[in-house]
Amino acid sequence: VDAFQAWCGPCKAVVDLFQKIRNEVGSDLLHFAVAEVDSIDALERHRGKCEPVFLFYAGGELVAVVRGVNAPLLQKTILEQL
Repeated sequence: VDAFQAWCGPCKAVVDLFQKIRNEVGSDLLHFAVAEVDSIDALERHRGKCEPVFLFYAGGELVAVVRGVNAPLLQKTILEQL
């Protein structure tokens, strides 16, 4: 989940990376979403940050967090969680 604030929008810089990984691993295993933290109370702790935050969930539980746009770390985290 790309957790973003309304004033900065979702992180478009990683969309290509996410699509590439999804094509490689199969669409059934991996799902990407965006969430505006200003309108979701459960994501309140991520408000007021000026860096992108990527939240990784498995089985409905938060399993990893990556702060900032770090393509190698994002790819590593995705593959490890799969």
